[in-house]
Amino acid sequence: MTTGPRRDRPVQRNPVPSLLRSLMNEHLDPGYQAAADDRARGHRRRFAAGWLALGALLIGFVLAGAAGIAADRLPGTQREQAELRAKVGDQQDEIERLDARRAELSDDVDAAREQQLAGDAHGAGVLGALTDAEAAAGVEPVEGPGIAVTLSDPTGKPDLSDSSARTVAGRSVVLDRDLQVVVNSLWQSGAEAVAVDGVRIGPGVTIRQAGGAMLVDTAPVFSPYRIEAIGPSGRMQTAFVVSDAYLRSSSLAQLYGVGFTVSEEDDLKLPAATGRDARFAHAPSDPGR
Repeated sequence: MTTGPRRDRPVQRNPVPSLLRSLMNEHLDPGYQAAADDRARGHRRRFAAGWLALGALLIGFVLAGAAGIAADRLPGTQREQAELRAKVGDQQDEIERLDARRAELSDDVDAAREQQLAGDAHGAGVLGALTDAEAAAGVEPVEGPGIAVTLSDPTGKPDLSDSSARTVAGRSVVLDRDLQVVVNSLWQSGAEAVAVDGVRIGPGVTIRQAGGAMLVDTAPVFSPYRIEAIGPSGRMQTAFVVSDAYLRSSSLAQLYGVGFTVSEEDDLKLPAATGRDARFAHAPSDPGR
Protein backbone atom coordinates (compact mmCIF):
# COMPACT_ATOMS: atom_id res chain seq x y z
CA MET A 1 0.00 0.00 0.00
CA THR A 2 1.37 3.21 -1.15
CA THR A 3 1.08 6.23 1.06
CA GLY A 4 1.52 9.90 0.26
CA PRO A 5 4.27 12.02 1.52
CA ARG A 6 4.15 12.61 5.22
CA ARG A 7 3.58 16.10 6.26
CA ASP A 8 5.52 17.42 9.20
CA ARG A 9 3.14 18.45 11.83
CA PRO A 10 4.12 21.26 14.20
CA VAL A 11 5.52 20.10 17.42
CA GLN A 12 3.21 20.85 20.27
CA ARG A 13 5.10 22.61 23.02
CA ASN A 14 3.81 23.05 26.50
CA PRO A 15 3.11 26.76 27.10
CA VAL A 16 4.72 28.38 30.04
CA PRO A 17 2.12 28.74 32.76
CA SER A 18 0.99 32.30 33.33
CA LEU A 19 1.89 32.10 37.00
CA LEU A 20 5.42 31.02 36.18
CA ARG A 21 5.75 33.77 33.57
CA SER A 22 4.53 36.36 36.03
CA LEU A 23 7.04 35.12 38.61
CA MET A 24 9.87 35.39 36.08
CA ASN A 25 8.91 38.83 34.71
CA GLU A 26 7.28 40.52 37.69
CA HIS A 27 9.37 40.36 40.76
CA LEU A 28 6.79 42.16 42.91
CA ASP A 29 3.44 40.72 43.72
CA PRO A 30 0.62 42.73 42.02
CA GLY A 31 -1.13 43.16 45.32
CA TYR A 32 1.92 44.79 46.85
CA GLN A 33 2.28 47.04 43.78
CA ALA A 34 -1.37 48.10 43.98
CA ALA A 35 -1.00 48.88 47.66
CA ALA A 36 2.13 50.91 46.96
CA ASP A 37 0.33 52.85 44.19
CA ASP A 38 -2.59 53.57 46.49
CA ARG A 39 -0.24 54.89 49.17
CA ALA A 40 1.50 57.11 46.64
CA ARG A 41 -1.78 58.53 45.37
CA GLY A 42 -2.99 59.17 48.90
CA HIS A 43 0.27 60.92 49.71
CA ARG A 44 -0.09 63.17 46.67
CA ARG A 45 -3.67 64.01 47.59
CA ARG A 46 -2.64 64.87 51.12
CA PHE A 47 0.25 66.92 49.74
CA ALA A 48 -2.05 68.87 47.38
CA ALA A 49 -4.62 69.39 50.14
CA GLY A 50 -1.90 70.73 52.39
CA TRP A 51 -0.77 73.26 49.78
CA LEU A 52 -4.39 74.27 49.17
CA ALA A 53 -4.95 74.87 52.85
CA LEU A 54 -1.72 76.85 53.09
CA GLY A 55 -2.71 78.98 50.06
CA ALA A 56 -6.15 79.68 51.53
CA LEU A 57 -4.51 80.65 54.82
CA LEU A 58 -2.13 83.05 53.08
CA ILE A 59 -4.99 84.62 51.08
CA GLY A 60 -6.92 85.07 54.31
CA PHE A 61 -3.93 86.82 55.90
CA VAL A 62 -3.58 89.13 52.88
CA LEU A 63 -7.28 90.04 52.86
CA ALA A 64 -7.26 90.60 56.59
CA GLY A 65 -4.21 92.85 56.27
CA ALA A 66 -5.78 94.83 53.42
CA ALA A 67 -8.99 95.26 55.39
CA GLY A 68 -7.01 96.47 58.38
CA ILE A 69 -5.08 98.99 56.29
CA ALA A 70 -8.29 100.24 54.65
CA ALA A 71 -9.92 100.59 58.06
CA ASP A 72 -6.92 102.52 59.34
CA ARG A 73 -6.92 104.85 56.32
CA LEU A 74 -10.69 105.42 56.29
CA PRO A 75 -10.72 107.98 59.11
CA GLY A 76 -7.90 109.87 57.39
CA THR A 77 -9.75 109.85 54.05
CA GLN A 78 -12.94 111.08 55.67
CA ARG A 79 -10.98 113.77 57.45
CA GLU A 80 -9.39 114.90 54.17
CA GLN A 81 -12.79 114.96 52.48
CA ALA A 82 -14.20 117.02 55.32
CA GLU A 83 -11.28 119.45 55.03
CA LEU A 84 -11.80 119.78 51.27
CA ARG A 85 -15.52 120.41 51.76
CA ALA A 86 -14.72 123.04 54.35
CA LYS A 87 -12.25 124.73 51.99
CA VAL A 88 -14.79 124.73 49.17
CA GLY A 89 -17.38 126.23 51.51
CA ASP A 90 -14.93 128.90 52.65
CA GLN A 91 -14.10 129.79 49.06
CA GLN A 92 -17.77 130.05 48.17
CA ASP A 93 -18.36 132.30 51.17
CA GLU A 94 -15.41 134.43 50.10
CA ILE A 95 -16.76 134.70 46.56
CA GLU A 96 -20.16 135.75 47.86
CA ARG A 97 -18.54 138.33 50.14
CA LEU A 98 -16.49 139.74 47.28
CA ASP A 99 -19.55 139.85 45.02
CA ALA A 100 -21.47 141.75 47.66
CA ARG A 101 -18.55 144.14 48.14
CA ARG A 102 -18.29 144.66 44.39
CA ALA A 103 -22.00 145.47 44.23
CA GLU A 104 -21.60 148.02 47.05
CA LEU A 105 -18.65 149.69 45.33
CA SER A 106 -20.52 149.73 42.03
CA ASP A 107 -23.45 151.48 43.70
CA ASP A 108 -21.05 153.99 45.24
CA VAL A 109 -19.49 154.67 41.84
CA ASP A 110 -22.90 155.14 40.22
CA ALA A 111 -23.99 157.52 42.98
CA ALA A 112 -20.79 159.57 42.73
CA ARG A 113 -21.02 159.68 38.94
CA GLU A 114 -24.62 160.85 39.03
CA GLN A 115 -23.78 163.47 41.64
CA GLN A 116 -20.94 164.87 39.53
CA LEU A 117 -22.66 164.79 36.15
CA ALA A 118 -26.29 165.57 36.86
CA GLY A 119 -25.59 169.16 37.87
CA ASP A 120 -25.54 170.68 34.35
CA ALA A 121 -26.88 169.98 30.88
CA HIS A 122 -23.59 168.68 29.50
CA GLY A 123 -23.13 166.33 32.42
CA ALA A 124 -26.69 165.10 32.09
CA GLY A 125 -26.07 164.32 28.43
CA VAL A 126 -22.92 162.38 29.30
CA LEU A 127 -24.78 160.54 32.05
CA GLY A 128 -27.54 159.58 29.61
CA ALA A 129 -25.00 158.30 27.09
CA LEU A 130 -23.32 156.21 29.80
CA THR A 131 -26.67 154.78 30.88
CA ASP A 132 -27.50 153.80 27.30
CA ALA A 133 -24.08 152.19 26.86
CA GLU A 134 -24.49 150.21 30.08
CA ALA A 135 -27.93 149.04 28.99
CA ALA A 136 -26.52 147.91 25.63
CA ALA A 137 -23.68 146.10 27.39
CA GLY A 138 -26.08 144.44 29.85
CA VAL A 139 -24.05 145.36 32.90
CA GLU A 140 -27.16 146.28 34.89
CA PRO A 141 -29.88 143.86 36.04
CA VAL A 142 -33.24 144.34 34.35
CA GLU A 143 -36.84 143.39 35.09
CA GLY A 144 -39.97 143.35 33.00
CA PRO A 145 -42.37 141.34 30.84
CA GLY A 146 -41.24 139.08 28.02
CA ILE A 147 -41.25 135.50 26.81
CA ALA A 148 -39.43 132.32 27.85
CA VAL A 149 -38.32 129.56 25.47
CA THR A 150 -37.39 126.20 26.99
CA LEU A 151 -35.38 123.46 25.25
CA SER A 152 -34.67 120.15 27.00
CA ASP A 153 -32.75 117.01 26.15
CA PRO A 154 -34.87 114.09 24.89
CA THR A 155 -35.58 111.24 27.27
CA GLY A 156 -34.41 108.59 24.79
CA LYS A 157 -32.25 108.35 21.70
CA PRO A 158 -34.42 108.33 18.56
CA ASP A 159 -34.13 105.51 16.06
CA LEU A 160 -33.10 107.67 13.09
CA SER A 161 -30.36 107.15 10.56
CA ASP A 162 -28.84 110.58 11.23
CA SER A 163 -29.19 110.54 15.00
CA SER A 164 -25.42 110.29 15.43
CA ALA A 165 -25.15 113.89 14.21
CA ARG A 166 -26.94 115.04 17.36
CA THR A 167 -25.23 112.94 19.98
CA VAL A 168 -22.61 113.59 22.63
CA ALA A 169 -21.05 110.50 24.23
CA GLY A 170 -23.71 108.37 22.54
CA ARG A 171 -26.63 110.38 23.92
CA SER A 172 -28.92 112.60 21.86
CA VAL A 173 -28.89 116.13 23.25
CA VAL A 174 -29.67 119.76 22.56
CA LEU A 175 -26.65 121.30 20.81
CA ASP A 176 -25.09 124.71 21.25
CA ARG A 177 -26.20 125.81 17.80
CA ASP A 178 -29.83 125.16 18.81
CA LEU A 179 -29.52 127.67 21.65
CA GLN A 180 -27.60 130.13 19.48
CA VAL A 181 -30.33 130.13 16.84
CA VAL A 182 -33.05 130.76 19.44
CA VAL A 183 -31.11 133.58 21.13
CA ASN A 184 -30.38 135.33 17.83
CA SER A 185 -34.01 135.00 16.80
CA LEU A 186 -35.19 136.56 20.07
CA TRP A 187 -32.88 139.52 19.50
CA GLN A 188 -34.35 139.92 16.03
CA SER A 189 -37.86 139.65 17.45
CA GLY A 190 -37.33 142.76 19.59
CA ALA A 191 -35.78 141.48 22.82
CA GLU A 192 -34.09 144.11 24.97
CA ALA A 193 -32.28 141.65 27.26
CA VAL A 194 -31.70 137.89 27.03
CA ALA A 195 -30.43 135.29 29.51
CA VAL A 196 -29.85 131.54 29.27
CA ASP A 197 -30.40 129.66 32.54
CA GLY A 198 -29.77 132.85 34.47
CA VAL A 199 -26.60 133.82 32.58
CA ARG A 200 -27.05 137.19 30.89
CA ILE A 201 -26.14 137.44 27.21
CA GLY A 202 -23.97 140.48 26.63
CA PRO A 203 -21.24 141.56 24.21
CA GLY A 204 -18.56 138.89 23.88
CA VAL A 205 -20.67 136.18 25.54
CA THR A 206 -20.51 132.83 23.74
CA ILE A 207 -22.67 129.71 23.81
CA ARG A 208 -20.67 126.60 23.09
CA GLN A 209 -20.20 122.96 23.98
CA ALA A 210 -17.00 121.53 25.43
CA GLY A 211 -16.73 117.80 26.02
CA GLY A 212 -20.49 117.38 26.28
CA ALA A 213 -20.97 120.32 28.70
CA MET A 214 -22.96 123.36 27.64
CA LEU A 215 -21.19 126.61 28.51
CA VAL A 216 -22.65 130.12 28.44
CA ASP A 217 -19.95 132.73 29.05
CA THR A 218 -17.77 129.87 30.45
CA ALA A 219 -20.50 129.07 33.02
CA PRO A 220 -21.96 125.53 32.79
CA VAL A 221 -25.71 125.28 32.20
CA PHE A 222 -27.86 122.18 32.17
CA SER A 223 -31.03 120.85 30.57
CA PRO A 224 -33.75 122.07 30.54
CA TYR A 225 -32.34 125.26 29.01
CA ARG A 226 -34.59 128.23 29.77
CA ILE A 227 -34.00 131.22 27.49
CA GLU A 228 -35.64 134.36 28.88
CA ALA A 229 -36.08 137.54 26.86
CA ILE A 230 -37.40 140.86 28.20
CA GLY A 231 -39.29 143.11 25.80
CA PRO A 232 -42.74 143.63 24.31
CA SER A 233 -44.04 140.12 24.90
CA GLY A 234 -46.88 140.16 22.37
CA ARG A 235 -44.79 141.47 19.50
CA MET A 236 -41.85 139.22 20.38
CA GLN A 237 -43.96 136.09 20.52
CA THR A 238 -45.68 136.91 17.24
CA ALA A 239 -42.33 137.47 15.52
CA PHE A 240 -40.71 134.42 17.07
CA VAL A 241 -43.39 131.87 16.11
CA VAL A 242 -42.93 132.74 12.41
CA SER A 243 -39.13 132.65 12.55
CA ASP A 244 -36.76 129.98 11.29
CA ALA A 245 -35.70 129.30 14.89
CA TYR A 246 -39.25 128.31 15.85
CA LEU A 247 -39.53 126.04 12.80
CA ARG A 248 -36.16 124.46 13.59
CA SER A 249 -37.03 123.86 17.25
CA SER A 250 -40.43 122.40 16.32
CA SER A 251 -38.72 120.01 13.90
CA LEU A 252 -36.28 118.91 16.60
CA ALA A 253 -39.21 118.24 18.92
CA GLN A 254 -40.97 116.10 16.33
CA LEU A 255 -37.96 114.22 14.95
CA TYR A 256 -35.66 113.85 17.94
CA GLY A 257 -37.95 114.20 20.96
CA VAL A 258 -36.36 117.47 22.11
CA GLY A 259 -38.54 119.34 24.59
CA PHE A 260 -39.67 122.73 23.24
CA THR A 261 -42.09 125.23 24.82
CA VAL A 262 -42.75 128.96 24.46
CA SER A 263 -44.54 130.91 27.19
CA GLU A 264 -45.43 134.55 27.79
CA GLU A 265 -44.14 135.93 31.09
CA ASP A 266 -45.41 138.97 32.98
CA ASP A 267 -42.36 139.55 35.16
CA LEU A 268 -38.86 138.38 34.31
CA LYS A 269 -35.76 139.29 36.30
CA LEU A 270 -32.43 139.00 34.51
CA PRO A 271 -29.09 139.50 36.24
CA ALA A 272 -26.35 141.77 35.03
CA ALA A 273 -23.90 140.49 32.48
CA THR A 274 -20.24 140.10 33.30
CA GLY A 275 -18.39 143.30 32.47
CA ARG A 276 -15.52 143.27 30.03
CA ASP A 277 -12.44 145.46 30.43
CA ALA A 278 -11.83 147.74 27.47
CA ARG A 279 -8.25 147.17 26.35
CA PHE A 280 -8.34 148.92 22.97
CA ALA A 281 -10.46 151.85 21.78
CA HIS A 282 -10.40 154.34 18.96
CA ALA A 283 -12.61 157.14 17.71
CA PRO A 284 -14.81 156.21 14.75
CA SER A 285 -13.70 157.68 11.46
CA ASP A 286 -17.29 158.62 10.55
CA PRO A 287 -19.08 160.45 13.41
CA GLY A 288 -22.41 159.60 11.82
CA ARG A 289 -21.88 155.87 12.18
